[in-house]
Amino acid sequence: MRRFYVQRYLITGLLTIIPLWVTVAVFGFVLHLLAELGSPMVEGALGGLRRFAPDLAGALTHGWINTVLALIATLLLLYFVGWLASRVLGRRLLAGFDALMVRIPMVRTIYDGTKKLTAMMQKKPSGTQRVVLVEFPHPGMRTIGFVTSTMREQETGREMVAVFVPTTPNPTGGYLEIVPLDCVTPTDWTVDQAMAFIISGGAAAPDNLPPSVPCSNRMPAPQTPPQP
Repeated sequence: MRRFYVQRYLITGLLTIIPLWVTVAVFGFVLHLLAELGSPMVEGALGGLRRFAPDLAGALTHGWINTVLALIATLLLLYFVGWLASRVLGRRLLAGFDALMVRIPMVRTIYDGTKKLTAMMQKKPSGTQRVVLVEFPHPGMRTIGFVTSTMREQETGREMVAVFVPTTPNPTGGYLEIVPLDCVTPTDWTVDQAMAFIISGGAAAPDNLPPSVPCSNRMPAPQTPPQP
């Protein structure tokens, strides 16, 4: 009986701490990326400070103080970029920077693709909802996907959609599928609701799930030729 209580308390404690652990892990990952972005600026500022106040510069270099300074520097940079982008002069400078980036062969592909992805998440595509359900990884199972673009098949004229299927609990990775439009199930979920559902492993689920949409244009499975 005592062993049963110990096991039950351990499981209860684990289930209680998992949401906090996932939250800390996700925010820690984001904060780490932000700190890395601001680290060169802090190092440059500390390098100049060492000429006038070497003791103060040495104190600010230690451990978590450097990380906090790098995080603050990144937040200030993001605020400045956002403020600049809302001004006419800033928009002209960003347009010139975009024109410069698209002239670099290898950088152009990554920069242009990432910019289109971020712009896509801010607006609704024509003809379908942003958050959809697709059959994945095989018929009978459904998962959440985000429609990133629409296109049309050349020979058949069939409308297709590119769907990004993120992974759980880290939605930064996933799969990209090209699916017929009539094979996706539209939802009324917002992007925030879908992201909460993915990160929580399905715990933060909406109350209602839309019915499946029959796929009339699903391609038949290829036939295996008979062995001689």
